[in-house]
Amino acid sequence: MSPISVVMMKELVDLARDRRTVLISLLMGPILIVGLVVGMGAVMQKKMTTQMEKTLEVPLIGAEQAPNLVAFLARHNIQAEAPPENAETAIAQQDADVILRVSARYADDWRAGKPALVEILFDSTRDDSRIPVARVDAVLQAYAQQAGALRLLSRGVDPGVGMPLAAAHVDLATPMSRVGQALAFLPYFLIMSAFLGGAYLVIDVTAGERERQSLEPLLATPASRRAIMSGKILAACVFGVLSLVLMLAAFKAAFWLAPAGVKVDVSLLAMAKLLLILLPTVLFGTCLLTVIAASVKSVKEAQSYMSLLFLVPMLPTFFLLISPVKNELWMLAIPFLSQNQMIMMVLRGETLTALDWSLYTAVGVAVSAVLWWIAARMYHREHLAVSA
Repeated sequence: MSPISVVMMKELVDLARDRRTVLISLLMGPILIVGLVVGMGAVMQKKMTTQMEKTLEVPLIGAEQAPNLVAFLARHNIQAEAPPENAETAIAQQDADVILRVSARYADDWRAGKPALVEILFDSTRDDSRIPVARVDAVLQAYAQQAGALRLLSRGVDPGVGMPLAAAHVDLATPMSRVGQALAFLPYFLIMSAFLGGAYLVIDVTAGERERQSLEPLLATPASRRAIMSGKILAACVFGVLSLVLMLAAFKAAFWLAPAGVKVDVSLLAMAKLLLILLPTVLFGTCLLTVIAASVKSVKEAQSYMSLLFLVPMLPTFFLLISPVKNELWMLAIPFLSQNQMIMMVLRGETLTALDWSLYTAVGVAVSAVLWWIAARMYHREHLAVSA
């Protein structure tokens, strides 16, 4: 066997002895993702069904000014309720999702044929108000159109004269793309699993062995330091890929168990695409962690960098949630942003071209090669074998 294979097997055997750590590392992520997908899917479905179908109780200020409007709202499953003493305070304190306020001049303006004002009070920063506001707004628009048509008919005018343009909404979104949009946070968990899947092993086989003074005898063997380092990286990659495969299996199982309406493409082909997307991330993360582990003096110091590394894959996810952008080819050359975009394309059922795969793979391999070279240089430093 080659020195690289010997070192790899040695590190994997040593890791297998610590069964509790192995089980936690391998199973914690899959259990978490199943709970998130199934639990959040059920909550989302229940919330949507409840908010769309139940009678919507809306506080109405000035209801006496618009009895016909109140009756129209009631026919559309919106029940007018007594208003609070202070509407703005009620919205701010989340006592109400939406409040209607009829203008004091509503009746006079209505009789005069002028636009009668009805204000919709809500807080746009609260997600809970989105569906109630949309329901109320749609019903008010329908009431306005009906009243306008009746006014024109009473004057012998065809209502179509006042509508020179008819705009129709044709939503081309697929069920997979809608779910992909709602579950845009999932790429973070997959990327994190690939990026830090072998973190424990990488830190232990370099910083840990250095601290236990078992690295020096290994470096004193006839095997080159580069081969020893490569064997350790390969062992961590094997463990990281195993962790990633379990995560993808849990991902597939989670959407299989998810409620109806929360479905994405979890076929073997889609899972294979996700695995291919994340494999360069496993190598990149392992090489980066090897550089960190070889540059610190203790395991504790190496672990202190983990909090920063957890944040790095979050940045593209949060950026895309706040400010979605159109997919561009150059994005596939940026670590973490590229993984995020490609995973979302798979979840949305979109096609990845050969150019997409080539650029993404080339950049991932190139970055990993640079980190491997840096780690190899650090392994040749004499102080590496000396405990702090």
